[in-house]
Amino acid sequence: MAQPHFPGAPFQSEDDFERDLHTEHQLLNMGPSHPATHGTVKFLIELDGESIVNLDIQVGYLHRGFEKECESGSWYQAIPYTDRLNYSSAIIANVGYCMAVEKLLGLETPERCQWLRVLVSEMARVADHLTRCGAACLELQAMTPFLYGIEARELVWDQLETLCGARVTSNYVRIGGLKHDMKPDFPASCREFIAKTRSLLKDFGDVITSNRIFVDRLVGTGVIDRDTCLRYAVTGPMLRSAGDPLDLRKAEPYLVYDQIDFDVPVGECGDNYDRYLVVVEEMHQSLRIVEQCLDHLESIGPGPVNVLDPRVRWPAKGRVFNHMEELIQQFKSVTEGPRVPAGEAYMATESANGELGFYVVSDGSAVPVKVRCRPPSFINLAPMSEMLKGAMLADLIPTFDFINMIGGECDR
Repeated sequence: MAQPHFPGAPFQSEDDFERDLHTEHQLLNMGPSHPATHGTVKFLIELDGESIVNLDIQVGYLHRGFEKECESGSWYQAIPYTDRLNYSSAIIANVGYCMAVEKLLGLETPERCQWLRVLVSEMARVADHLTRCGAACLELQAMTPFLYGIEARELVWDQLETLCGARVTSNYVRIGGLKHDMKPDFPASCREFIAKTRSLLKDFGDVITSNRIFVDRLVGTGVIDRDTCLRYAVTGPMLRSAGDPLDLRKAEPYLVYDQIDFDVPVGECGDNYDRYLVVVEEMHQSLRIVEQCLDHLESIGPGPVNVLDPRVRWPAKGRVFNHMEELIQQFKSVTEGPRVPAGEAYMATESANGELGFYVVSDGSAVPVKVRCRPPSFINLAPMSEMLKGAMLADLIPTFDFINMIGGECDR
């Protein structure tokens, strides 16, 4: 529409009129103290009205030195640090690190240990996805589904506490095995948890999945295509929501995943709604895996959950120690830990956010030379600015939530 022309004033075209408005883009600092950034990340946003022109993502507010901390202690002392990479699914990081060290040692853990590792990993995956979905609903002002999600997550943590002795940072996995086996009454308790969790997931879905407001906030926002995911090395639910079925549990099976029947959900559009649907279906698949683990563990009966190798556990199989000798070996095992053969190894697991890998280097001593983490949160966050250019400011929150950035993985 042409602008009005006042008598005596030179005529201005529409383009001239817009140039004379002297508008400037607004710079908005969001975080790190903003509730939706969880205190670990800051967004510097360039806005044209409410449209995002540019987005600078700044991590580093945790000031955590995970990799150097691991290199300053024994191989065993790194396990509690891996717990704190992703507090929502800590056990998966424990498993990945210990399997990398076991690869250097040339160890294969007992069958029962492998099934238990899968069981706790899948329970941790469910807890992580529930945290992601619950937080996203809360930050979109949907309180009821948040309560359903958090109640289900508490049930997961109750089971992990029953099995491991701790709810969040469990320190359950050991190099060469596990802290201990499950108790005889755990399978029955776990099956009750599975039934209750499925009921809560149904309630969650009934409230939110087809909710008009929720759908409108997610559909068509935070879009990323398969080629962009591959260019940025994005993995996990983000990649699968864009149509690529890559899942390390299927593509490069570890532990006993090749003996388990489960499906990998795949999206089409690569938007926030697809990511939501993918993680919800992954929770159902994880519960299905947990059931298979329980059935198999009961069928094989009691057995060892640790290797009997003198490098990682005393007393060694086939050897008899007197009291003093056993005491000395126990003392050395606790104070020094295992001496890992010189070499290097990389082990990757499929975490709740994607490929979580550990690259470890040993010089043959009791202290690692190098521990390097390949964190999915840090890598998956990289294309976020590209996903949001031209989007509305309100689209930033659901996009950030369903990327599910965890600060501990970013600030290694």
